[in-house]
Amino acid sequence: MTLTRQRFTLQDYLHYDDATDTRYELIAGELIPMSLGSGRHGEIMHQLERYFEQQIATQNQDWIARKGIIGVQSPQRGQWETVRIPDVTILPQAQWREIRDREAVILLSDPSPIVVAEVVSPSTRSVDYRAKRTEYALLEINEYWIVDPLAEKVMICTLVEGFYDTVELQDEMMLASPLFPACDLTVQQLLKI
Repeated sequence: MTLTRQRFTLQDYLHYDDATDTRYELIAGELIPMSLGSGRHGEIMHQLERYFEQQIATQNQDWIARKGIIGVQSPQRGQWETVRIPDVTILPQAQWREIRDREAVILLSDPSPIVVAEVVSPSTRSVDYRAKRTEYALLEINEYWIVDPLAEKVMICTLVEGFYDTVELQDEMMLASPLFPACDLTVQQLLKI
């Protein structure tokens, strides 16, 4: 017996409601349920959001950081759509105001987020390091942060001429980046929550 998978368009995804609290990413037209993640994963997301909000305020930027509630349409080859939900997303306040009263998905026709961050878990390691890195570079997202509590490191990927240059940070190294140079948080402080 052959099973056929139901494929969803972007519009199907945006209007999908299965009457549960399950959050889904749309990957090549398939709904993929997102796990809750460990408590540590959630704590790192929370700490990152707070860190980014602090840095945004210090720099007096008109940006906002949101954890786990903004989808980003991804450029995929083929006919089926993909929407990722990064662990933390930074975007301009004006863009947030535009999407907060509708499905909070940044479309390919919208300006890209400024920064996205993913916290690696055993089930997402390959996707976070490989697929998302490629997708986020194609979207021209200025910085992609890969926070890996399993390997006890943070990789800050900075977009340069369409590709990410990567700096790997560990231990007592400060989480400074081109967008957030005035850092007061170390990798160890972030990961040892």
